[in-house]
Amino acid sequence: MDFSYPKNEKLKSKTTIDLLFSEGKSVSKYPLRLVFVENPYDTEILKFGVSVSKKYFKKAVDRNYYKRVLRECYRLNKHLLLKNVEKNYAIMFFYQTKDRLPYSEIHQKTVVLFEKFIAEIKK
Repeated sequence: MDFSYPKNEKLKSKTTIDLLFSEGKSVSKYPLRLVFVENPYDTEILKFGVSVSKKYFKKAVDRNYYKRVLRECYRLNKHLLLKNVEKNYAIMFFYQTKDRLPYSEIHQKTVVLFEKFIAEIKK
């Protein structure tokens, strides 16, 4: 298994991000939310981005910590997505609470959230 998070998997395109927020669907598992949209224009199977709200974490240090945690959870569990996804998707991952959860709890909820995402796209 490849546990990398290369540059070509990072969601950076403004048009794709706009499409994500205008037409995307979402799944949630408190305190995480995953917004996704099918992305047929891209060659990469998954394009992935993370976001932590300034509303909940005023200090950039705290926001950056949770963004690192979310990226790490994705990196370690993206094999769940890759073996179940046939189409190309753009995905945005959000941390949506002011509660400071430990890494282990976020990791467990990420796995559950990815399973919900897989179930949603299989419909």
